[in-house]
Amino acid sequence: MTRLWLVRHGQTAWNLEGRYQGQADPPLTAAGWEQARAMLPQLDGIAFAAIYSSDLRRARDTASILAAHLGLPVQVRVGLREVRLGLWEGMLFSDIQDQYAAAWQERQRDPLHARPPQGETLAEVAVRASAAADEIAQAHPAADVLVVAHGLTLATLLCLGRGLPLERAYDLVPDNCRPEVVDWPPHAVGLGGLRG
Repeated sequence: MTRLWLVRHGQTAWNLEGRYQGQADPPLTAAGWEQARAMLPQLDGIAFAAIYSSDLRRARDTASILAAHLGLPVQVRVGLREVRLGLWEGMLFSDIQDQYAAAWQERQRDPLHARPPQGETLAEVAVRASAAADEIAQAHPAADVLVVAHGLTLATLLCLGRGLPLERAYDLVPDNCRPEVVDWPPHAVGLGGLRG
């Protein structure tokens, strides 16, 4: 059993503004860099085997601070990217609700399978994120591993790792630079029909 330390990247300006980031790539703010540095004492005394990161800059930059402290290289995995939000990327939450009312209502009705315009579903995020987590766990059995990624992507791993319905992912998005720990692979919950 591998212990995954799931870390959401530091704050970005779009976080502050309430913009949906998705796979857009805004940089960390000065506060975001500081959040990453402030997390370092929490990692002391743990023999991490590796650090993995999404390829998006806000995650890679956060991971680079942790990696320098721990003396480990950052290993990048595209499967750890945030949900692709398509036309919603860069938009304010309130504008999405106004301009894409039908698509937003569909997400409330069916959070697992609703698709933002030109985006991907929560189910699709869960499939690729869990595949990345499976690969990491196979490479580092019975080890502690840092995984730096994005809110919704990490929330799907939290749901799977804790045996919770994936529909709860929107309620489990971690705070910036606040680690959540799960054992992987999960025993109780599989992706079942999501992979097909």
